[in-house]
Amino acid sequence: MEVFDTIKNYLEEIANSELNSQEVLEQFRIRFLGTKNIIKPLFAEMRNVPNERKKEFGLALNELKDKAEEKYNLVKSQLDLSADKIKPKGLDLSLPPEPMLKGSRHPVSIVMNQMINIFEKIGFVVEEEREIEDDWHNFTAMNTPEDHPARDMQDTFYLKNSVTNLLRTHTSSVQARVMTTQKPPIRIIAPGRVYRNETISARSHCQFHQVEGLYIDKNVSFADMKQTLLYFAREMYGPKTDIRLRPSYFPFTEPSAEMDVWMGTDTDTTKRLTKGTGWLEVLGCGMVDPNVLKNCDIDPEVYTGFAFGIGVERTAMQKFDISDIRLLFENDVRFLRQFSSVV
Repeated sequence: MEVFDTIKNYLEEIANSELNSQEVLEQFRIRFLGTKNIIKPLFAEMRNVPNERKKEFGLALNELKDKAEEKYNLVKSQLDLSADKIKPKGLDLSLPPEPMLKGSRHPVSIVMNQMINIFEKIGFVVEEEREIEDDWHNFTAMNTPEDHPARDMQDTFYLKNSVTNLLRTHTSSVQARVMTTQKPPIRIIAPGRVYRNETISARSHCQFHQVEGLYIDKNVSFADMKQTLLYFAREMYGPKTDIRLRPSYFPFTEPSAEMDVWMGTDTDTTKRLTKGTGWLEVLGCGMVDPNVLKNCDIDPEVYTGFAFGIGVERTAMQKFDISDIRLLFENDVRFLRQFSSVV
């Protein structure tokens, strides 16, 4: 297939690249490892690869990404070593040194990137969209009735002098836009910031982050969803993690469920997090409601799918033992410096 030839050509380009300066190395990083690198679009080609070659395609993409990282890290270390050997002229050793503070990633970014990496390994493609949405993509397409409480001003930030434009309340609006512009099979994750008109406290905020997922294809079942989420839980929380699914309700899925992970009750921290039950709720999920498929012009008689939504802040608070969600938005450098050693 043409896409396999593209991967082969990129591997040859990486192997033959002569990175003899910091400037050339930076161009190599932007091309193969930057936020808009040339490898990312290849993940979207997963839907066009025959089922029998999907595993081969995934392994080839992982090899391509690994080769680029290996080449970059090797050359960078060599160039840094050469720079260290250059003796500076006129160095005054009597001057006091300037403090070299190490930067850090935000805990929300750390957890979100970890979630993205987990789902990218099994073929999910990242999709991002606008934060200012219209009523149709945010509510109507997601099978939210006109009289649903989520439409009330107490929950939603509407733009001034507008009853149709709003700050998105979930990244499900990204799913709606993808379903109306792409044909199945669809396998995406939608990370991003969302807004709800809620009272700010130690456990809730008016802005937070979600990673939502959507998979639509022929013969997708509840068992497929459960296995996908079990894989996520064991990658995120440990290889022996157990999960349970409890019946729930969401307008856009039927049947719907809440997923809990077993944290145990061995310590005071786990008792507090799980309210003494040992189970911690981490996400909501369910099979895509046929009405949602119809709204997005997808035939529910041919296609089925599942969707899920994960709260990033809740996971970050559990992972780093953070007791107050407000710390994640105040940008206190004393708090953020604690994560300078976390990648």
